[in-house]
Amino acid sequence: MAIPSKHSRPRALITGLRGFTGEYLARELEACGYQIFGTAFGNEPLGEGVYYVDLCDPAALQAVVNEVQPDIVAHLAAISFVAHGNVEDIYRINVVGTRNLLEALSKLETPPRSILVASSANIYGNSTAEVIKETEAPMPANDYAISKMAMEHVARLWMDKLPIFITRPFNYTGLGQSENFLLPKIVSHFKRGAKHIELGNLDVARDFSDVRFVARAYRELLQLIPRGETVNICSGKDYTLREVIAMVESLAGYRIDVKVNPAFVRANEVRKLVGDSRKLIATIGALPAIPLQDTLAWMLGEHVKNPVKQLPSKAALKKIEALEVLG
Repeated sequence: MAIPSKHSRPRALITGLRGFTGEYLARELEACGYQIFGTAFGNEPLGEGVYYVDLCDPAALQAVVNEVQPDIVAHLAAISFVAHGNVEDIYRINVVGTRNLLEALSKLETPPRSILVASSANIYGNSTAEVIKETEAPMPANDYAISKMAMEHVARLWMDKLPIFITRPFNYTGLGQSENFLLPKIVSHFKRGAKHIELGNLDVARDFSDVRFVARAYRELLQLIPRGETVNICSGKDYTLREVIAMVESLAGYRIDVKVNPAFVRANEVRKLVGDSRKLIATIGALPAIPLQDTLAWMLGEHVKNPVKQLPSKAALKKIEALEVLG
């Protein structure tokens, strides 16, 4: 159910509306009765309610906020690719842009009822914890993670004035994600029938969720308004890239030759990142799980040749079962 509003329909402002996550969240909120507004970066017409604005232009951003008068806000706009080439952009948009948005919202006569600030599980870095809770000490290991940690501190400066909460999503994927990210890159090779693929470290382990799960979690949190809280968005299971490739091979019906390219092995690589989902479940309840193999099948679409419902090897299954956590 949508939050009551002074408008005929409650209004949601999503920064980064035309980004990967923004479009899925917009669908979730529209289904709950929200009128969707959003920011985007560029100059091509993208439809009613979309504003092209640079988050680092405070005056332009204030004008958008004043016009929309949002009831809820999801701040998703960011440089989200860890290996983005321009470090200055990472800090400028992720940190300064966030501060400008929160300052603009604080100047509204009627502030939003709920504000989600999307951080990242990358802030945990190379944690030694087997499963990472929100209380784990941050150990950011790259500029992207440091920018997200700084963004969180900026958000906390405004928590006495605005109903802000912070999410730390672990890795997630789905249709529409850029091939700069590993899983879409792997899937795209299989969709075109490629026989070879070059990747970095195959033994890094990540907690992968489906973007539809993330969007539903964001929707629920925005309506429950866990003010001042920080919440992991995760599945509680991790998979190495070797296991992911085996799943896609099983679905696509053929094997691919994998070559490790040293140029793709990042300095300060975070080796393992798996989250504790108990706080999320305690806050919004248990959402329907979307297994990674189902997500990969969705991304492959008509290229699925072998839609099996089990993991491709007993060893992989044993590893995942051993790493399951509550929820």
